[in-house]
Amino acid sequence: MSAIGGYFELELQDNKSIYHNNAIAVNTGRNALEYILRTNKKISKVFLPYYTCDVLLQPIKRLNLQVAFYRLDEELLPKLNLVGKNEAIVYVNYFGIMNKKIKKILSRYENLIIDNSQAFFARPIKNIPTFFSPRKFFGLPDGGFAYTNKIIKNKLEPDNSLDRISHLLGRIEKGAESFFPMFKENDKKLDNLPLKRMSNLTLRLMRNINFKEAKHRRNKNFNLLHNSLKKINELSPLIDNGIVDGPMVYPFLIKGGKKLKKHLIKNKIYVATYWPNVYQWVDKKDWEYYLTDNLIPLPIDQRYSPNDMKRIIKVING
Repeated sequence: MSAIGGYFELELQDNKSIYHNNAIAVNTGRNALEYILRTNKKISKVFLPYYTCDVLLQPIKRLNLQVAFYRLDEELLPKLNLVGKNEAIVYVNYFGIMNKKIKKILSRYENLIIDNSQAFFARPIKNIPTFFSPRKFFGLPDGGFAYTNKIIKNKLEPDNSLDRISHLLGRIEKGAESFFPMFKENDKKLDNLPLKRMSNLTLRLMRNINFKEAKHRRNKNFNLLHNSLKKINELSPLIDNGIVDGPMVYPFLIKGGKKLKKHLIKNKIYVATYWPNVYQWVDKKDWEYYLTDNLIPLPIDQRYSPNDMKRIIKVING
């Protein structure tokens, strides 16, 4: 029985929707991949792109599966021959802008798994295993979603997120800079977590999100940046020929991007590097190295207004 009376809890709305209502809700995005791999016993080898985050290796190694890497072409599509019946290929919906391109590769690979960690608002394609990482889009301590036709028979125990929320509360009170070290510490806590159900806290936080408004703002901010930067963005052809709906960031690729990134950060426009591990995986002459060195993921999320986008443009042009 739940308690009646006593002290108040943190008051949050309790709307029913978590956007991915039909997915299997687990404790991290990488564990959502593990869930998919666990339900497909025939898979013995997994292909990952060189241009991805190394945390995806964690569930693959835990399950004692073989891993191999593949390269991308200039449209960010796999440069990989057909894989075998016991092999799977993970494809990343980069920046949330590859929705149209994904349709081109569906028929090429028998065991395709879509990584929608950067495409929260993309709807899964029927019969294609897909996973999501909602904390990349919202103020959440953890969480992941898996879509697959099979389920794990043993019931998963719920995770507990109490020790992973301080950086979220701290940013409200004291700002991003003060709690950035705690944010990085929280990231480390997610490494090699055992597969569990999404925590009650994370679920409750998700039920408090206005998904419709979040997607609308992301689209508006994305288009505002693109209208100003498309003439110098090397990824403009990919963006212009794709379907963009609720993307994670605006991917701005320009020669000398590494230097510009430092200039943005100096002006308190915080941009990440996707992904530092790629420097160790490929050679300097490779396309993936160039992407890691020069791509600037500009923030466009629901926290920001058109005026914030104008500030970003001003810093870039100034």
